[in-house]
Order: sequence, then C-alpha cells, then structure tokens
Amino acid sequence: MSSSAALSHSSASPPIPTRAFVICGLASLAGLMFGLDIGVIAGALDFIGKAFNASQRTQEWIVSIMMVGAAIGAAGAGTLSYGLGRKKSLLIGAILFVIGAILCAFAPSVATLMIGRVILGLAIGIVAFTGPLYISEVAPAHWRGAMVSLYQLMVTVGIFAAFVSDSLLTASGNWRLMLGIIAVPGVAFLVAVVFLPESPRWFLLRQRPEEARAVLYTLRSDNKAVDREISEISDQLKVRQLGGSLFRNNPNFRRSVYLGIGLQIIQQLTGINVIMYYAPKIFTIAGFGAGAANWATAIVGLTNVLATLLAIGFSDRLGRKPMLYAGFVTMAIGMAAVGILLSSGVHSDAARYLLVGMVLVFIVGFAAAPGPLIWTLCSEIQPLQGRDFGVGCSTVTNWVANWLVGNTFLTMLSVLGQANTFWLFAVLNAGFILFIVFLVPETKGVSLEAIEHNLMDGKSLRHIGA
Repeated sequence: MSSSAALSHSSASPPIPTRAFVICGLASLAGLMFGLDIGVIAGALDFIGKAFNASQRTQEWIVSIMMVGAAIGAAGAGTLSYGLGRKKSLLIGAILFVIGAILCAFAPSVATLMIGRVILGLAIGIVAFTGPLYISEVAPAHWRGAMVSLYQLMVTVGIFAAFVSDSLLTASGNWRLMLGIIAVPGVAFLVAVVFLPESPRWFLLRQRPEEARAVLYTLRSDNKAVDREISEISDQLKVRQLGGSLFRNNPNFRRSVYLGIGLQIIQQLTGINVIMYYAPKIFTIAGFGAGAANWATAIVGLTNVLATLLAIGFSDRLGRKPMLYAGFVTMAIGMAAVGILLSSGVHSDAARYLLVGMVLVFIVGFAAAPGPLIWTLCSEIQPLQGRDFGVGCSTVTNWVANWLVGNTFLTMLSVLGQANTFWLFAVLNAGFILFIVFLVPETKGVSLEAIEHNLMDGKSLRHIGA
C-alpha cells in the first residue's frame, strides 16, 4: 500500500499539523499489530510442536489458520467500517487481537490454540483494511502518501519486534510468553484508538456534516482548508460504488479485478511468508542451533524494515515496473542460491552464513519492490466506481494465497525435498517477470483518471498507464 508521492515532493508541501501527525502515528500502530501477528509464530512453532506432540501437518495448520480468520475479517471489514465507523472497527480489531493473544498464550490444547489464532486473524483482517483507510481519510492531502507508508513500515517493524522477542525467549523455550507478550502492545493500541477521532469522511458518508467539520478543524486548524476538503469529499461521495454489478456487466472492469487478484497471488507465491513463518526451521535445517536460528531470523526482520524504506524512497522516481523487475530477479537469485546450498550440503560456518545472506538478498528483493508496490498497483488500476470492490477482491485473495503457502510449505519440504522446494520458488519468481512484462502497466506519474479512461477504453492492461 505504500506510496511515496508525498515523500518525493515533501519540500514543496506545507508542514503537517502536529495533531494530525500524532493521530496518524497512533493509527499506524494497526500495522504494528499486523506485523507482530505475522512474526510471532516463527520462533514459537518448534516449541509448540514439542509441547503438544504436533505433527508436521498440524504445525502447518497452526501457522496457516490465522490467514483463514484474516480472510474472513478482511471480507467483512468494509461492511463493518461503513456501518459502525472506522474508529469502532479499529476498536473491535484491537479487542479481538488482545483476546486472541491471551487465548493462544493459555491454550490447553491445539484446538484452543487454533481458535485463538483464528481470532487473531479476524483482528488482523479488520485492522489491515481499516487502518490504512482511516489514515488516508484523516491525513492532510500533501502528506497522505507518507502517512499510509508509515503504516506499511510499522508492519515490518512489528515483524522485526516479534522476531527479536522470540529470540530473547528462545533459551527459556517459553512459547506461551512468546505468543502472549504481543497482548501488551495490543492493549496499548486499544487505548490509543479510544482517543482517536472518527473519520470526517465517514461522518459525511453518514450525513453528519457538522461532526465532520468539527473533526477536520481539529486536524487542519484552517477554516478555508476545512471548507475546501469538505467540498472535495462531498463531490467524491457522489460517485456511486457499483461493485458487483459493474463486475458482472463490464468486461473491462473484470480485467482490472483479475489483474489485482493475479498480482496478489504472485506476491504470496514469491515465498515471502515461507521465510516469515518458517525462517527458524529453515536455519535449523542449515545447521544453526535454536538460539542462533532465531537471531538470524531477527536479522531477516531488520532487513525487511530497512529494505521497505527503499520502496518508499524510489517507487515514484524509478517507476513500478523497473523496481518489480529488479525485485523478482533478486528474489529468484536468492531462492536459487538457497536451493544450491541446501543441495550441496551446508557443512561449514561459511556456508551457513552464506545461506543467511542469500535469504537476506531475497528479503531485500521483496521488501523493496513487490511487497509494497503490488498493493500500490492494486489500488491504482481500479476505476473509481469499482475501487472498493476491486481492492476488496485482491485483499481477500492475498490472505487466501497466504494461507495456501503457509499450509503447504512443510509438506513441500518432505515431498519435494529441501533444495527442490527453494528451486521451485526461484523458478516461480523468474517466471513472474513475464507476467510483469505482458500484463502490468507502468503507473508512475499517471493520474488515476487517465488509468481509468484507458482501462474502460479497452486498452491492453500493460498500456493502461500510457
């Protein structure tokens, strides 16, 4: 979802009001919750497997069941945020997150643990939809891209924080504390949401203009700016969302929806969540001890944070497609190298450190390109009348594909073999370059109106950014 337009033009932008910055910063903690939930299971999984004598297949379900909940949460988040408001939706997500974390920490059985993971998934599905939406609606226009990018950055910070927490607790083997400790930032986020104002756009959507004006004034402190923004939002709300009917009746819109779905499938089939969920297992296979494997995983998380900054800084300078080409080539090289190392045998410290290095190469390729840019493209390619529907379809697809990868990786290792599994991901990443060449448009510097006009005019998908 990252967008760097605001960053690249920040020198010409007015300063962001302090209150608006604080509110966006607090809302971006939704991304931290998202990242914590993704990262926490990695270090705990082996200990959980031993505690419950869980089979390999059961461990796959423990990891992946969260994505089932997230898909359900994401599918219902639009209705929830429309009916109850953005703030109440975030509150519900925060409450579910805390309940899920506590339930996981005290789970007496695998079944209870899975229920807790489903509840965590519901929470993440809701906040992953509502958090960026809320930020985009309360941030000043000139800083909107930067503030939404802050959310994406907080996702990577949450993953890193979870990896570090797991590493610190590895010596004790206390998997319950690993899973339960994320309830603490969950409570902090819950308290933060209590103090957030409701979205002014939602107030206007619900025909409550005076409340919208009051909130906007606290955020902008300029009556003229408030009048102008209310006018702009009111004009946008006149554009009726056609969603399903547009999808059924307009083949051009179907093309953009299918492209968004395809992009999200590709993002997950890169193998990114193989690394995020199973990195300690991968490093253990390579010969690291449990403690070293978890600290190597923490380095993966830190690299993910730093590489995300590259996308924020360069996507509007270099363009989407050049960065995607570089990203997929880099990821293919990283995965192929890991496969070669595992095939030849990782028998020395030098080989083990090289394997960690190649995993980091893969992470840089993902975090600097397809990680954030695919979310950006999925938003840009959808026409205004069908944007909610199109982005919703691609978001749910992301979680379903995420579930598929998380639910099959350990089985793939057993059936295909360690080296062959990573070679498969290398081949997929190389093949995805062709998808980018023939189907993905370059949207750098192109207005959303121009993209929509080209799409509805029947231009080929790769030329709708022309």
